[in-house]
Amino acid sequence: MKKTIQTLFTLSAFGAAALFAHAQPVPKILVVDMAKLYDGHYKTEEQNAKLRNDELKAQEELDRLNKEGNALVEKYKELVDQSNSPALNTDAKAKAQADAQKMRDEIGRKQNEVQTFQQNTRNSLQQRIKNFRDLMIEEISKVAVEMAKAKGATFLIDKSGPTLIGVSNIIYSDASYDITDEVLKQINKDRPAPSAAPAAPASTDSSSDSAKVAFPGTTPKNP
Repeated sequence: MKKTIQTLFTLSAFGAAALFAHAQPVPKILVVDMAKLYDGHYKTEEQNAKLRNDELKAQEELDRLNKEGNALVEKYKELVDQSNSPALNTDAKAKAQADAQKMRDEIGRKQNEVQTFQQNTRNSLQQRIKNFRDLMIEEISKVAVEMAKAKGATFLIDKSGPTLIGVSNIIYSDASYDITDEVLKQINKDRPAPSAAPAAPASTDSSSDSAKVAFPGTTPKNP
């Protein structure tokens, strides 16, 4: 009798375990390349075009500031030459020296203005890029998750980023489990008609540009 009870208990436990195992969904893993989706989204392309246009405007403003600074440098050189001219009397030389010092100070202020403009522009662009990227990743993730759920997936893994040791998160995956192209098609279904892209500007982060606004014997500060 005791053996029969043990047998029934064993069979009951086995049945309960089988029932529990049956209740759990069979894992289905899909993969997606979030970097490709971000880069391939039409909104990202539009944002990049806006950033290039703003960089072009910033470069134009930087060129204007540098032009003003260079003009100050030329005036400073003229005043220095006057202060050293043997044709001038003592009072005239003293006035030229004083004016040269004022011009030197003005050049320093212009140099600071250029560096501040460069730094503020760089910070603004970087913040805009971060804000946009965060919003887009959230938006793309929602679409990717919805499509993965529709396919019965229990896991959706991003294969774009490296691990802490610098290797891909996914060592191998069957292409049939990759839904990147399907998600890319979905997120771009509302893409507007293409328009002409603005010309690519020169970079606003140029040490040679800020170096233009400097008087003899000084080294421009790095932003």
